Amino acid sequence: MRPEKQAIFEEINSRINESSFIIVAEYRGLKVEQFSDLRRQLRKAGARIQVVKNRFLRLMTRDKGWSGLDPSLKGQSAIVTGTDVIQAAKTIKKFNSTNGLPLVKAGIMGNVVLTSTQIDALADLPPREVLLAQVVGTVAAPLSRLVGVLKQKVTSVVLVVKAIEDKKNAAK
Repeated sequence: MRPEKQAIFEEINSRINESSFIIVAEYRGLKVEQFSDLRRQLRKAGARIQVVKNRFLRLMTRDKGWSGLDPSLKGQSAIVTGTDVIQAAKTIKKFNSTNGLPLVKAGIMGNVVLTSTQIDALADLPPREVLLAQVVGTVAAPLSRLVGVLKQKVTSVVLVVKAIEDKKNAAK
């Protein structure tokens, strides 16, 4: 490999190593302005998009043992990398809904190969704060029911003691 291609290969490889996910997308048909707009939106979401030769991506994925991406490496490919896969997927889905492109081909999160349907499902997840609130609500619900039951039992005991007291006072 020529030195300049080797440098590009190493740059892409280091970006993939630093990222917690990779989304491979077909960008054919996007105009330069649209691609720049997508790049800006992804940057706000903490992600980056870069056009990559399929051959380079194939070499990198084989080195890492990610053979599941090979079928999707056709046509013009761009990779999206970053730290928050959900925000990146939401940004791509929103951009796709207005422009019709890019088309998500596949992705990788950790060592798991994701299909375009799975990435779309990630984009439909609620925000992190909502998910955390749902978890807290799920954990707190049984505890609040337990408190209600215990309160009810204490109230019953108090009412029985009060009834006994009233009965004794009435008998005097």
